[in-house]
Amino acid sequence: MASSDLSEVLKRWKARQQGLLSPDGDAKKRTMIPILETPLGRLFEADCIEIMRSLEAETVDLAFADPPFNLGKEYTSKIDDSLAEHEYLDWCRAWLDEMIRVLKPGGSLFLWNIPKWNLPLGAYLNDHLTFRHWITVDIKYSLPIQSRLYPAHYSLLYFVKGKRPAIFHPDRIPVPCCRHCGGELRDYGGYKDKMNPRGVSLSDVWTDIPPVRHAKYKKRGANALALKLMDRIVSMASDPGSLVLDPFGGSGTTFVAAELTGRRWIGSELECSSIIERFEKIDADREHLRDIHANKNTLFTEADLTRRRKAGNPLPKEYRLLVNGANGHDCKCPIEDDQSDLFVTS
Repeated sequence: MASSDLSEVLKRWKARQQGLLSPDGDAKKRTMIPILETPLGRLFEADCIEIMRSLEAETVDLAFADPPFNLGKEYTSKIDDSLAEHEYLDWCRAWLDEMIRVLKPGGSLFLWNIPKWNLPLGAYLNDHLTFRHWITVDIKYSLPIQSRLYPAHYSLLYFVKGKRPAIFHPDRIPVPCCRHCGGELRDYGGYKDKMNPRGVSLSDVWTDIPPVRHAKYKKRGANALALKLMDRIVSMASDPGSLVLDPFGGSGTTFVAAELTGRRWIGSELECSSIIERFEKIDADREHLRDIHANKNTLFTEADLTRRRKAGNPLPKEYRLLVNGANGHDCKCPIEDDQSDLFVTS
């Protein structure tokens, strides 16, 4: 759908909501009526457990949750983020039960949290689902703490309902290169000519997810998830037309990633104004996602190849042979003529 069409849908829906919902509106009615509806998704301004209880069992292909971390932060929704430990874990188990219930056989569940909480929550999920991965995402989220190691990663738990996922096609990533000269940061030795031209296999340690700090991409005051992160998860565990659930909408990154890649989605948040505003300006995310897609499933990014040329550092012969195929031994083409074949975008 063209961006102008989506914008028109949003305008009509916003006007409709202003007529249906008042500040003193009935709470039950507010729960059942989406505050935002797009061609592919529905957003509810309501408690996540109540919304999920209204969904039919085994209807969701991909469920993702990024709950409050119980660190005493202030949210615009005024949610209590300083519960006793047992209260927080009991609350988490309650909404996890609903996520498990609505997940299809073969469906995937991802849980984003700090390691302190994902340790007990992962043990709980392990009693109901099949563990796939503990993914470490290298992002610093705290100042150094005296007498402790510097907290520098988030935990992303990946479980499936049943023995194996119904959908699993992870992205490949470019060869890690120096941001100054474009040279490889890892020596692949004699394996260069055997590498997949679509890039390096994705591991369970992600070091290429940036924190959302730039005003251009930061969509709310509290921490927001990177579009690159959610695009990777959505691409890995769903197909166009699949249904994606996110009960803690936050800044709406999951919904945007789903909408722009043709997935159906449903979600909730206690205060949705920033998500609605984001959808009204979705062209900025569309452009950002285009850049993300241009730099995945490829052996080298265009930026790294440009750095190599400027530094007088041509691609090693093995990479050129990989690009040019069996006849590459006699190829005398300049690097500039070869590099277009390296780019395999999704």
